[in-house]
Amino acid sequence: MNTEWIAADWGTSHLRVWAMQGEAVLDQAKSDRGMARLAGGDFQTALLDLIGGWLGSGPVDVMACGMVGARQGWVEAPYSAVPSTPVPTVPIRVPNTDSRIRAFVVPGLKQNNPPDVMRGEETQIAGFLATRPNWDGVLCLPGTHTKWVQISAGEAISFRTFMTGELFELLRGQSVLKHSVAEGWDEDAFADAVADTLSKPEQLAARLFGLRAADLLQGQDAGVARAKLSGLLIGAELAATRPYWLGQQLATIGADEVSHIYAKALQQQGAVVETANATQTTLAGLSLARNLTRQTA
Repeated sequence: MNTEWIAADWGTSHLRVWAMQGEAVLDQAKSDRGMARLAGGDFQTALLDLIGGWLGSGPVDVMACGMVGARQGWVEAPYSAVPSTPVPTVPIRVPNTDSRIRAFVVPGLKQNNPPDVMRGEETQIAGFLATRPNWDGVLCLPGTHTKWVQISAGEAISFRTFMTGELFELLRGQSVLKHSVAEGWDEDAFADAVADTLSKPEQLAARLFGLRAADLLQGQDAGVARAKLSGLLIGAELAATRPYWLGQQLATIGADEVSHIYAKALQQQGAVVETANATQTTLAGLSLARNLTRQTA
């Protein structure tokens, strides 16, 4: 296999890598050796365990994005301040690597007021805009920490982060709701819950306990409760982000399931939403970052 370069999405929990020939994916691999499992550990070994079979004798460029560039990561890639293009500077070279690789890490973005940061999402944004050079609007990047990003003239102007995904997991797994929420889904229950907290976000805490009470008193289905929990939290998020998305051109970038959920919630409000795949945009963004390193080589 003639690997020209390697793309890496290295987050807190997982490491995903792709062997690339130009824009084409030759092979891919993943592990659970994210940054959280390697703090103070051997990042290079974790990487080589996945990509060793793709390497030859000469150095191959590895372009990485995500939490691997944090202060506790493989190499610190300082944030660039918005407003700016999503990948405004040449990625940071990792020193003293194995002779078979040249590793680079894409810097994240920061916002000073109100304080906010991102790592990894900037690469997806760059990849999205690469095929839409005149796109202006708002991007929603749903996940554990969902980002809402205002885009104008090819730049990220401002952004806000919401811990909705993490709150969902904490409430589902570590609160009293763990006894009432399980796998399953109900579209109508989700839609009703979104509308509820979108119109009355101040009622969120009470509505959450209502999920437990509905189980105890009415035997509410645990899958329905899961859909309602998601809808209540996303509805509160949409209430807070209304100035971002109302009347704007919108797109979501994320895993298919969660992007679909957010798109449905927004479409309920009459919004027209484009969806983009997170893997495709990540690879396109890493390809752009690689071009920056080649231009300065």
